[in-house]
Amino acid sequence: MDWSLILADVRANWILYLSMPVVAALIGYVTKLVAIRMMFQPLEFVGKPPLLGWQGIVPRRAATMASIACDLMMERLLKPEDVFDRLDPQRVAAEIRDPLIDVVEDITREVAAEYQPGLWETLPEGIKRRVIQRIQKEAPHMVEQIMEDIKSNIHRVFDLKHMVVNALVRDKELLNRVFLEAGHVEFKFIARSGIYFGFAIGCVQAVVWAFTHNVWVIPLFGLFTGWFTDWLALKMIFNPKQPVRYFGVFEWQGLFLRRRKQVAARYGELVAQEIVTPQAIIEEILKGPLSDRLFALVQRQVQRTLDEQAGLAKPLVVFAVGTSRYQQMKKVVAEKVMAALPEALGHVEAYAQEAMDLKNLLVTKMQELTEEEFEGLLRPAFQQDEWILIAVGALLGFLVGEVQVHVMLHFAVMPVG
Repeated sequence: MDWSLILADVRANWILYLSMPVVAALIGYVTKLVAIRMMFQPLEFVGKPPLLGWQGIVPRRAATMASIACDLMMERLLKPEDVFDRLDPQRVAAEIRDPLIDVVEDITREVAAEYQPGLWETLPEGIKRRVIQRIQKEAPHMVEQIMEDIKSNIHRVFDLKHMVVNALVRDKELLNRVFLEAGHVEFKFIARSGIYFGFAIGCVQAVVWAFTHNVWVIPLFGLFTGWFTDWLALKMIFNPKQPVRYFGVFEWQGLFLRRRKQVAARYGELVAQEIVTPQAIIEEILKGPLSDRLFALVQRQVQRTLDEQAGLAKPLVVFAVGTSRYQQMKKVVAEKVMAALPEALGHVEAYAQEAMDLKNLLVTKMQELTEEEFEGLLRPAFQQDEWILIAVGALLGFLVGEVQVHVMLHFAVMPVG
């Protein structure tokens, strides 16, 4: 080994040697940016499915990731009972009393005119008003009973998992935001780490090139830089789970786990503000896959109320409209009440927001998760197909290395012997 030739080559081509760590750092940085972008973009598949093209890993796995997160959420964070136990049925009835009174009057006049038009039209307005007022007076109590029924049968009328999964699959941009905003510090670390790791590898690359001048050294180091920096950055986010001191010099804990209090706070805020909201909960109950069961509860309470209000006059009412028509009338009233509920319950949202306090509830419970549970909540975003990200990083590093070696051979200066 002729050290004088090696030193002469380094002196003659010092710019090229200095460029190696810089280019390696650039490879590390760019491959991280590409990896992050490939995780979240594009939202929909671009190309020719199933193989020629790409869709962001998180949007593509939206249903799976939302399902995993929701399973943990329901197991450790938020149960349907936690949501509804905080609502006072009497307060709910009070909140929607005014719109409910208007709805009851409209429904009463409409149904009476349809099922007994002759009798209803001939009644004095004062009697009509007393009939309506009697039902209006009972309506808030009926709402209280419906709320009690919902709380007692919450798992039969409300599907929290369906609501969360459906929201995130329908709005993939929202799913991206949950991960990007909760983990913005970690994603910055991923990008920056490529510079540091790449520069260190580039220094080794320069030494190996000085000794070998093998044309495969540069592209292979580029491949290694793209692969290793991607792999290491992803590992360092979640590992180790507990703080570990390395070489007796520095301590490290997975970034997401070390910062889990802050991540949990932002994650909980986003879920409470964007996904599990009073409006979304009300809509899921009224229009979700279990809404037919809610209708059964409402129908039962409406029929009970009508029977009670008919009182002594019930036989006369049944005689006037017929038994089957009377039953049909009660069903129609229940349907009209169900149709009017969404607008009426809109007046409850402000109270529900305050009473449920989902933001503080979620943040508090998320911050109580163990390291393993917390990892299980966020890891799927990185774990699904992460090997593809690493492979793409390696390929980009190799291609840049190929270009780099051709440039170096073109501009290299032969040292004077």
